[in-house]
Amino acid sequence: MEIKVTLTDHPKQKPDENNLGFGHIFTDHMFLMDYDDGQGWHDPRVVPYGPIPMDPACSCLHYAQEVFEGMKAYRTADGKIQFFRPGQNFKRLNTSCERLVIPKMDEELLMEGLKRLVTIEKDWVPSAPDTSLYIRPFIVATQAVLGVHPSAHYVYCVILSPSGAYYAGGIDPVKIYVETKYVRAASQGGMGAYKTGGNYAASLIAQEEAERQGYSQVLWLDAVERKYVEEVGSMNVFFKIDGEIVTPELDGSILPGITRKSVIQLLRSWGMNVSERKLSIDELESAAKAGKLEEAWGTGTAAVISPIGELKCGDTVTVINEGRIGEISQKLYDTITDIQWGRIPDPFGWITPCC
Repeated sequence: MEIKVTLTDHPKQKPDENNLGFGHIFTDHMFLMDYDDGQGWHDPRVVPYGPIPMDPACSCLHYAQEVFEGMKAYRTADGKIQFFRPGQNFKRLNTSCERLVIPKMDEELLMEGLKRLVTIEKDWVPSAPDTSLYIRPFIVATQAVLGVHPSAHYVYCVILSPSGAYYAGGIDPVKIYVETKYVRAASQGGMGAYKTGGNYAASLIAQEEAERQGYSQVLWLDAVERKYVEEVGSMNVFFKIDGEIVTPELDGSILPGITRKSVIQLLRSWGMNVSERKLSIDELESAAKAGKLEEAWGTGTAAVISPIGELKCGDTVTVINEGRIGEISQKLYDTITDIQWGRIPDPFGWITPCC
């Protein structure tokens, strides 16, 4: 399909690259595409950034039929722009669509649309150290009807936001609160493995309690036995226990993170022992008491690697690696970000050039 382009008549002033923050500033244009029953996905276009017309009875507003993704574009030292594993994001988007009964999309067309949009907005990709262009593709159900069934109409949209360095003052390990009362997602057959807004809405009450107690993130446990580690807020999680690196297995309740997948591949390429298995909070606390819990970190698009310095479960507080970033966490962060910004070669084929 031909991608039509309509450029804005009122371009915005570019922001100060040293004061970008995250998710507050948006570029001049966005990508849109529509779906209608009997016609399929159609009318791909780049248009000026602005409101999406939406009826008050739209399905997404009442029954939460929507999915989204998150990825980044990076400017290299020679001024080129590249993506980190965008094909994996579009593949996961289609997996989420299948679960939410949203019509799947042509992943090649999604990539073409992304490249066209970012090429038009290339001057918005910041060049200050460790800055990037955050990319948010999403799909919302737009049929105007009050009825619990899949929508007959959808809008696919991609918006862009220049983002500042996640660790502007250096990497500080985070303090994690273990949630034992609330559940983020059902263990199997639920929505935990899919990137949909309901999962994040379900996490807000625990996040508020964590912050009240002085903790920045929530570690979720399984929904059935309330003892097995699942994921941290918007990140997957890893623990180094007596030389073994453990991350919870993908059992249907955990988002299959692309950074998670990259970390596992990278660690195994270094010859390290990585296990994807069930991991209980009791095992973690016992390992810590025995001096065998050596390191912990979260993985995700925003932070890449977020070292964990402390866990609080009930009245038990566990300090990890004296609250400092560990050797593996640092090496992972340095290696992945060096690949993302083109500072070292990419031996895995993770980088997709844009413009």
